[in-house]
Amino acid sequence: MNKQSPIISIITVTFNAAATIRPTLDSIAAQKGCKPGEDYEVIIMDGASKDDTVAIAESYGMQCCTIISEPDGGIYDAMNKGMNKASGKYYMFLNAGDALHSSATLRTILDAIAENDMPGIVYGQTNLVDSNREYIGPRHLTAPKNLKYESFAEGMLVCHQAFIALSRIAPRYNLKYRFSADYDWCLQCLQHSRKNVFIDDVLIDYLKEGTTTANRYASLRERFRIMCHYFGTIPTIVRHFKFIPRFLSSGQMRSGK
Repeated sequence: MNKQSPIISIITVTFNAAATIRPTLDSIAAQKGCKPGEDYEVIIMDGASKDDTVAIAESYGMQCCTIISEPDGGIYDAMNKGMNKASGKYYMFLNAGDALHSSATLRTILDAIAENDMPGIVYGQTNLVDSNREYIGPRHLTAPKNLKYESFAEGMLVCHQAFIALSRIAPRYNLKYRFSADYDWCLQCLQHSRKNVFIDDVLIDYLKEGTTTANRYASLRERFRIMCHYFGTIPTIVRHFKFIPRFLSSGQMRSGK
């Protein structure tokens, strides 16, 4: 990449997100000690929203922000389009409603990248918030201090939004998965990462939203198939006796959980 490429591309996918996009953009605008264009860029991939999503995004007048509004084939197709437009050395996905935890978050991530000689993955913890931005609690899975490819045999231990991946090792999302392509994507990134750097801090405030029971179980089934593909069918079945109750008790089946 040339010297003009930013370090991080923050990719935000939206669709009729007028009610949720402001906290996301506010959190980006509040970042301190970071230079737009040099340290980061923002790519907003909107799925041809019918509400004021695009107008709200444009009203922020962010430097080095690209806003594209066009039909897409769903969230993962939009994420692929975002990566195609991005020029950063790292990808960070921040969905509408989710937010960088503090005004120092991006600087902390950038410092971790610089201090560790461009690692494959930088990651950290996630808090859950409600639509009023009130703290609910920590995510039901805690990011481990030592993350390996095999770690994800236990599930998606790191929230997708708190998983920042080097762009040259990051694949496009497999669109055959409707609900859990993010899990598959993280696994592929882990397969190709030479070093994973843990930031012992909360990086993301994740908007907890309700989903239908049908989507919850569809996501579970899809993730089970992905686990079988990467870790083997028999080991996955055996492992599920231990942690299926954890999934069944969780309502967090939205992409990126």
